[in-house]
Amino acid sequence: MMWYWGGGVHWWAWLLGFLGMVAFWGLLIWGLWYFFTGMSRSSPPEPPMAPPAKQILDERLARGELTPEDYRRLRDLMTGSNHEPAGMDRSGESTAGSAR
Repeated sequence: MMWYWGGGVHWWAWLLGFLGMVAFWGLLIWGLWYFFTGMSRSSPPEPPMAPPAKQILDERLARGELTPEDYRRLRDLMTGSNHEPAGMDRSGESTAGSAR
């Protein structure tokens, strides 16, 4: 014969069931929130790129901050080219008659 002790489910079973239910619903809600907000979340914006040096130089010439001679000198420094007329040195003096 089975003896009935009257209590049904013990108190710890109720507590375990309650905590399990809270954990289940909490994880479900958090997972849905993470999924839906992750879909709309975008990566941080890229910092704007600095304009190329040639563009800055052109803008400074257009604003009158540089003289045409300064512009040419700086442009030549940037590109590494030498756009001086033949027979002239960097100071602008003629090298035609100099014998060294």
